Amino acid sequence: MLRQVSDQLQIATSGPGLTRLSGPINGAIGRSGLQQGLCVALAQHTSCSLTINENADPRVLADLEAYLHDLVPRERRYAHDDEGPDDMPAHIRTALTTTSLSVPFADGQLRLGTWQEVYLWEHRDAPHLRQIALHLIGT
Repeated sequence: MLRQVSDQLQIATSGPGLTRLSGPINGAIGRSGLQQGLCVALAQHTSCSLTINENADPRVLADLEAYLHDLVPRERRYAHDDEGPDDMPAHIRTALTTTSLSVPFADGQLRLGTWQEVYLWEHRDAPHLRQIALHLIGT
């Protein structure tokens, strides 16, 4: 019989960059008691996103950051600047990426490829405490 479990992660970021999430998500799967199913994760913010990408070569993450900076520069003048010069670029970066992911799991672990990792991608300059809503469905 299928069961559903909701959980909430609080992830501290240290400013712009990518923070690994597979460990905390696998911990939530373990707490749920589910062995196989689907995990849906949602970043409950408009200035950070979720992504699955390379987990072995840190240059990939650096290149992603550099590319997104070139695509959406902080130095451009934006009408929405109430929260500082990094706020509107963070909103645009989030709109260009994604705030939710669906990943299957089996044997109580995410079914990621060998070189894959789930990341929270912080787009703001300052550290933040981010909320990630998890919905697990499975057996």
